[in-house]
Amino acid sequence: MTQPGREPTLPQMLAANERNWDARTPVHAASDFYGLDGSRTGTDWFAPFEWSDLGDLRGRNVLHLQCHLGTETRALAEQGAQHTVGLDFSRESITQARKLAAGTAASLEFVHADVHDAVAALGGRRFDVVYTGKGALCYLPDLNRWAQIVHALLQPGGMLYLVEFHPLLNSLGPTPQPDEEPGQLRLSRDYLGGRGPLRIDNPRTYTDGPPLDGATVSYEWRHGLGDVVQAVAGAGLRLDVLRETDLLPWPRFAAMVPGEGGWWRLPEHQPKVPLMFALRAVRPV
Repeated sequence: MTQPGREPTLPQMLAANERNWDARTPVHAASDFYGLDGSRTGTDWFAPFEWSDLGDLRGRNVLHLQCHLGTETRALAEQGAQHTVGLDFSRESITQARKLAAGTAASLEFVHADVHDAVAALGGRRFDVVYTGKGALCYLPDLNRWAQIVHALLQPGGMLYLVEFHPLLNSLGPTPQPDEEPGQLRLSRDYLGGRGPLRIDNPRTYTDGPPLDGATVSYEWRHGLGDVVQAVAGAGLRLDVLRETDLLPWPRFAAMVPGEGGWWRLPEHQPKVPLMFALRAVRPV
C-alpha cells in the first residue's frame, strides 16, 4: 500500500490495476454489456475488417494478451486455430475465462500472468499470431518494453494484430454549451502522453451493474498513435497494415447511432473522426 502523501511506485500502480480488474470481473461477468448469458457472442467484439486482416487462423497457434474474460479469445479459437492461449494479470478474470471456455471443442488455454512476465509465464513458447487491444495499451507504462515482449513471443514470420481505441477517442468528451446541441463533442483530455500516469478513483466500471466492491483506484497511461507505431517498429516488427475507423463496438457517447456489423458510429452530421485503429506487423524471418 502507498503511504499517505507519497507517490506510488510503478509496481504499486500495477498492483492497484490488478486489484481493480479483480473487482471489476464479477460485475462484468453478470452484466448485459458482455452478455455471458448467451445474449452476446465473442464475435460481436470484432469489427468486420478484423477477420480479413487476421486471415485464415486454421492450424495456427494464437496468443491473446490482456484477454480479460476471454470472450474474444474463444472467438479466435473457434476460427480453427491449432491452439489458442489467453493471458491476463487478473486472477478473477482468468477464473471466469476458464468457466466460459468449459465444454468448447476448441483447443483453448488461459494463463494468469502480467503481460510484462508473459515470456517466462509461457515457458518461452512462440506464436504465429499475437492479438491484443480494445482497452489494453492504456494499462502499459512502457510501450517499447511491451513491443519487445511481443517480438519475443512471435515466431519468425509471426504476426502482431492490435485493435485499439484511438487516442483521439480518449481525448473527446461531451461538453455542454448553451449554443450547442446536446452531445456535441470537444477535446477535453490529452491525446499525447508525457504527463505521467493518470490516477482514476471510480466506484463504477464501464458496464451496467452495481458499484465495485472496493479496489476502485486504477492508473492509466496515454499513448499517441505515433508512440505505438514507433514502439512496434523499434522492436524490429515490420508494419504492413495501419487503419483508422469511425466504428466502436458499443455506444460510448449518447449521440451514437448503429453502423455496420452491429457496431456504432457518430451521426452523419457530426465530424467523421477515428475512434479505433488497427495495426498489423510481422516479425521478419
